[in-house]
Amino acid sequence: MLQPHELEIPAEQRRKRLYILAGLWLTVAVILALFHSVLLPFASAALIAYLVHPLVTRITRVQVRGRNIPRWVGILLIYALFFLAVYLFFIAMVPQLYSELARISRDGVTFLNSLTPERVHVLADRAEDWLRANGIPVAIATSEDIRNGVPTSGLSLDLEKTIQDIAASLTALTREHMGDIVTVSRNIITSVLAGVFMMFFILMVAAFFSIDAHAIVRYFTSLVPVEYGNDAQLLLERIDRSLSGVVRGQVTICLVNGALTFVGLLLFGVKFAFLLATVATVFSLIPIFGTILSSVPIVLIALADGFQKGFAILLWIIGIHALEAYFLNPKIMGSAARIHPVIVAFSLIAGEKMFGLVGALFAVPVASLVVACFDYARIKAQPTLGEVKLEQPK
Repeated sequence: MLQPHELEIPAEQRRKRLYILAGLWLTVAVILALFHSVLLPFASAALIAYLVHPLVTRITRVQVRGRNIPRWVGILLIYALFFLAVYLFFIAMVPQLYSELARISRDGVTFLNSLTPERVHVLADRAEDWLRANGIPVAIATSEDIRNGVPTSGLSLDLEKTIQDIAASLTALTREHMGDIVTVSRNIITSVLAGVFMMFFILMVAAFFSIDAHAIVRYFTSLVPVEYGNDAQLLLERIDRSLSGVVRGQVTICLVNGALTFVGLLLFGVKFAFLLATVATVFSLIPIFGTILSSVPIVLIALADGFQKGFAILLWIIGIHALEAYFLNPKIMGSAARIHPVIVAFSLIAGEKMFGLVGALFAVPVASLVVACFDYARIKAQPTLGEVKLEQPK
């Protein structure tokens, strides 16, 4: 049955209006496709504005002398807290991070200095025993053994000479590129300055997005035919429900994941606890693959101190991710944002293949948006099916 506003508009005029609006949307799509290489800062700014939107809304509800706080004041307060947190991070955490990196360097130098001929001989004997125990016919010998004519069975490998050759190659490579240190340093400084500039640019654009959020939504809503206004509103609510779970939920979960990982590393006495926990926190922003990649160095470093410690920290990590899967995901992300792991894996691989690491970071939010639109269109086409959707298994 036609709605009253449809009865008032002639069919020809209504069709013409739909063509114009479709042309406007096509123009927007073409512009985005042509300038896709410069969209990253604006997409990042939009994501930041979306993340802080609930907090800005809460701040604007506070009244001072009978007047609500303006949105721009709320954004400035949030930015001030952000920079304060960054400052405290650099003051409290960066020295610890630097000390752990310095410790890694010292341990590496100590290990290299310990590779005396006698030490190499001991390592060769251990490696040869392990190879023989596993049925690999490779005999490892030192230069002295080869000079003295010590008989070997199977393939022979001069471990001492191999290590000396590797050290000589590394030394030659260092000397060869010694002249590039100035160039490399200049490139690093340039990259840091460019990154700082880009960060402030993104924050500025995010502030503009956040201040005019309602006006921007109203403007794009005006590009939707009036008769589809209710459908557009419902679709926006569905997208917001899905994105809020994926984006805000994933940020919350990665912070919890990093904190619990840090606690476990301290409890089990694993070296470089802060550095490994920081890596786990950052990598947790990428679902599935980030978790796996950040867990590998943790377990390997723990195994260096003993099998029991490695196994214990592995169980701790599995416990963290079980807590994430069965408690944090349903509670924080919500059922509306739960996407099947196959879709998550596909979106991550596709995003990384097309846009690298940045594509992997944005893959799941974009996938949640596409899935929300797809499900809404499916339900509109077959309303009798109801809310039958492909969810993450419980």
